[in-house]
Amino acid sequence: MTLDARTAEDLRLQEWHEHKIHWKRWGPYLSNREWGTVREDYSAGGTAWEYFPHDHARSRAYRWGEDGIGGICDIQQRICFAVTMWNGRDPILKERLFGLTGNEGNHGEDVKEYYFHIDSTPTHSYMKFLYKYPQAEFPYTQLVEENRKRGKSAPEYELCDTGILNENRYFDIFVEYAKSTEDDVLIRITAANRGPETAPLWLLPTVWFRNRWSWGRHPDVPQISAKTSPDGKIYFELNEKLYGKRWLIAEGAPTPLFTENETNFERLFGVRNRIPYVKDAFDNFVVHGKQDAVNPAHTGTKAATMYRQDIPAGASFTVRLRLTNESPMDTGSVKNIFGSSFDNIFNARLKEADEFYASRTPADFSTDAKNVYRQAFAGLMWSKQFYHYDVRQWLEGDPAGPPPPPERWHGRNRDWAHLNNQEVLSMPDNWEFPWYAAWDLAFHTIPLAMIDPDYAKSQLILLLREWYMHPNGQLPAYEWQFGDVNPPVHAWAAWRIYKIEKRIRGKGDRNFLERVFQKLLINFTWWVNRKDPDGMNVFQGGFLGLDNIGVFDRSQPLPTGGHLGQSDGTSWMGIYCLNMLAMALELAQENPAYEDIATKFFEHFVYIADAMNNRGGQGIELWDEQDGFYYDVLHFPNGEHRYLQVRSMVGLIPAFAVLTLEPEMLERLPDFRNRMQWFIDNRPEFRPNLDASMNTPKGVRRLLSLVNRERLPRLLSYALDENEFFSPHGIRGVSKVHQTAPFVMYVDGREYRVGYEPAESSTALFGGNSNWRGPVWFPLNFLLVESLQRFHHYYGDAIKVECPKGSGHQMTLWEVATEVSHRLGRLFLRDENGKRPALAAMDQFANDPHWKDLLLFHEYFNGDTGAGLGASHQTGWTALVAKLLEQNGE
Repeated sequence: MTLDARTAEDLRLQEWHEHKIHWKRWGPYLSNREWGTVREDYSAGGTAWEYFPHDHARSRAYRWGEDGIGGICDIQQRICFAVTMWNGRDPILKERLFGLTGNEGNHGEDVKEYYFHIDSTPTHSYMKFLYKYPQAEFPYTQLVEENRKRGKSAPEYELCDTGILNENRYFDIFVEYAKSTEDDVLIRITAANRGPETAPLWLLPTVWFRNRWSWGRHPDVPQISAKTSPDGKIYFELNEKLYGKRWLIAEGAPTPLFTENETNFERLFGVRNRIPYVKDAFDNFVVHGKQDAVNPAHTGTKAATMYRQDIPAGASFTVRLRLTNESPMDTGSVKNIFGSSFDNIFNARLKEADEFYASRTPADFSTDAKNVYRQAFAGLMWSKQFYHYDVRQWLEGDPAGPPPPPERWHGRNRDWAHLNNQEVLSMPDNWEFPWYAAWDLAFHTIPLAMIDPDYAKSQLILLLREWYMHPNGQLPAYEWQFGDVNPPVHAWAAWRIYKIEKRIRGKGDRNFLERVFQKLLINFTWWVNRKDPDGMNVFQGGFLGLDNIGVFDRSQPLPTGGHLGQSDGTSWMGIYCLNMLAMALELAQENPAYEDIATKFFEHFVYIADAMNNRGGQGIELWDEQDGFYYDVLHFPNGEHRYLQVRSMVGLIPAFAVLTLEPEMLERLPDFRNRMQWFIDNRPEFRPNLDASMNTPKGVRRLLSLVNRERLPRLLSYALDENEFFSPHGIRGVSKVHQTAPFVMYVDGREYRVGYEPAESSTALFGGNSNWRGPVWFPLNFLLVESLQRFHHYYGDAIKVECPKGSGHQMTLWEVATEVSHRLGRLFLRDENGKRPALAAMDQFANDPHWKDLLLFHEYFNGDTGAGLGASHQTGWTALVAKLLEQNGE
């Protein structure tokens, strides 16, 4: 889309970018889960799940953030709004989503609810969320106990398995938001009874302040109080130091409830409460009938408007509210606030959302593909979260609280005391992973850049800022261990965003590119100094995000002693070099000083390429010539070495390192061209990884790649073999050949085994909540698709391979990339039976009109069936399907 084809949403994005109107002040920045997180954990042993469990969440004030269902908050999370509900049967109010902890689930933590991110624009001018609330008592205990009985080889026990959704006995709770202005947010909550009988429902739209005052650092306590309009209607007035006055106005005559967002010490710890009104007051009032639990003075830091309705079968009930900076006393009666203009604004914002996404959606998409495309973006938008974590304060404790256990200074994140995060970030999954992860976030920015390039750029820059990046140059991995090492994909993401924005807007943001490049130089130096133990350009790196893919736990010392030459670690550094080279060459177009830096990355890449094939001249390759595949190499303390012959994605990652150098670009950069030519002429041993065989009308095109022309078809023969990597839904993490021929190694009498496991993990490595030993993962599939396209740009029709292997069908590399992309896309598109492979386990997604258009974007997918696995709302990197659909169609 070009600059002269703007929609109303594009204009809002521009106004936000130019700091004219803060359209993003309010958004879906409320977490789906704050309990059970590292930042809320003040235990001696780092037992985050046990220290702050779900059972505490309704009664205990959070230190660092807030959570809720279908909620919003301001960009600093001072004021929060979410929907609370009760069906008359549950033992507690439904204030937050329930799931199993990492120790309760047979495959790690797992949310046990059904909710969907249906829509959102980038400025959140319109948003829609759906929660499916059972009408029978929610089976909290049953879900915990049944999953506890199951072993690693058994599937997870889900909410639908309990039978609680039989006969459609649930409510669809739709929560919609529309912005009239940057600070006037209209709210519409619709509860639809999908069951066969009339059912009661209590709705409690709730507004509250994040507790900043109880810790001895911010003494100012905000307040919510009830006010009465001239026509006798009650509304809430919020008074907060930063924002001044705000108002929450509710339609009709709901019952106002007030309390404080303070811990109920008596319930949790048997200690007298400091104040009579505490966080779980509404639960005690509604569920347990304790009339004195709420504040009769109608003041507090947490307030709700309570509606009680019997909803007939097939009928719905709607509640309308308005969170605004405009006083009801200034805008007329409450009745007028909910007049025809209210629905008109909703209709207008929805129409503008349609226009915005229509401008981004290929015209030839089917209706189904358009739905997948839009919900992928919606999931990305709803996965934004205000993330607050000041590690030094967390280690030291707060003035108003007891000092944390001294063990903390020898435990988790002790080396990251500089880290002070309090921004809105893109989360992998707001329930299962309500914390950012460095490499996840890099992948998020690619689809983000398609609809909001400025936000995508800001996310990459943020992790490079001094309050994130370690002083030594390392990027923070994730809160469970900031010092873990994720694959270095930040440079790749920055270069991709630059090109995406250039295509959309007609001009690339060179200031962004240069800003990122300078900080990445520091990070690159950290990698070279820390992860190349012998100075031979063969890199380690640990598990590198691929949790359990290796023979050993790659983040721990090897049981054999020695060290591991990692095919993926070395390949990631080759990829890093090429992306830094590409950025340097682009910047050199206007600043010749970058030609020297480009030369440095060119030479560094060539050294890495040589090391993968001939380690320091010692003839120790990561490429196994006999097998025609890349493996990790285990180096024993006595100097011996052996291949760890596991055919896994680790051996395909070298193919991701590929870059073409166009002749016209080299003509504009003579210093770089001449230095490169000298290197080629004088270091002939490095030539195999620099192909110059392709002539164009403008001169010789060159190719830099870790995998040369002779090896690429051999490597792809594994990747495109349906009995190995090539599943009906993309490339598997581990070859299916290991199903019958697992890799087995014995060390000191202990067996280490890697087999093909297409679904959940059967091991407890990294908690056992993810599995790279067989399933399909989007991020690496996406990188493979792009790499094949780049290879085709260079080789064209000169290279064709059999796809699938054994089919007799020859394809160009571009056609192969398209085939892989289509298989990935078909995970979400309806097949001839109306089923989506990713969601085929539940018949409702195929047949039920209230389910069939709803999407979930899982963390990874069964290597045989395509069934969605792991985190169920990992729209972050799985939203890459939107980019694949746009680029390669259905």
